[in-house]
Amino acid sequence: MERVTTAQTSVPDHSALRSAVSGARAIVDVGVVVAVLVATNLIAHFTGSWAALLAVPLSAVLLIGIARHRGLDWHELGLGREHWRSGAKYAAAAVFVVAAVIVIGALLPVTRGLFLNDRYATFSTAIIASMVIIPLQTVIPEELAFRGALHGTLSRAMHFRWVVVTGSLLFGFWHIASSLGLTSGNAGLTKLLGAGALAQFLGIAGAVLATAFAGWVFTWLRSRSGSLIAPIALHWCLNGAGALAAAFAWQLLR
Repeated sequence: MERVTTAQTSVPDHSALRSAVSGARAIVDVGVVVAVLVATNLIAHFTGSWAALLAVPLSAVLLIGIARHRGLDWHELGLGREHWRSGAKYAAAAVFVVAAVIVIGALLPVTRGLFLNDRYATFSTAIIASMVIIPLQTVIPEELAFRGALHGTLSRAMHFRWVVVTGSLLFGFWHIASSLGLTSGNAGLTKLLGAGALAQFLGIAGAVLATAFAGWVFTWLRSRSGSLIAPIALHWCLNGAGALAAAFAWQLLR
């Protein structure tokens, strides 16, 4: 019997190539998001009033649009409807704890001075800031940008541990420009750190460390709940309730 040999055409395995291309695209996406964030930060703090006012909200919308265009779904952006309930539960718990700490801090004389922010010396300015300006210009856009678009793109490019570290550090660096006049605009910090270049440096360093830690907490909430609702709520509580506490502290001082 004649043996028939069948020639098999070898098919090259393209899985490694596809994986490499996918990884490179993910890194490029991260670079695009970071570049937009850097440009937004510069525009928001070193340009005219209208550009500064609109830069962060418009950038957040742009970044979500870019992320969606690059294939990220609503779940990856923390905006999936299936996690709204868990997000609300974590939000309620986080706000309760942080609001209690803020109230106690404003009431205690030993910590009250840290709340004396000159921008919120009256209740009228504090209320407008906490209910309108802070949510629309700061809290919601920043969470969409950092815990939404940035977190989603980082998650496609690296291990979760490095997603947390990178996102938290970038969130801390994001606050360098906004903390340039931190000590001079806060009576309590000026009294504690003094004035001059060293005080300014310490104020900036402290702000970066504090906001990087806050970014870590926001990321933890986003990951545990699967939703941006929880970090948005906590972020507002820190900023919005902090503004109201500042006005309250000023009233107690007077």
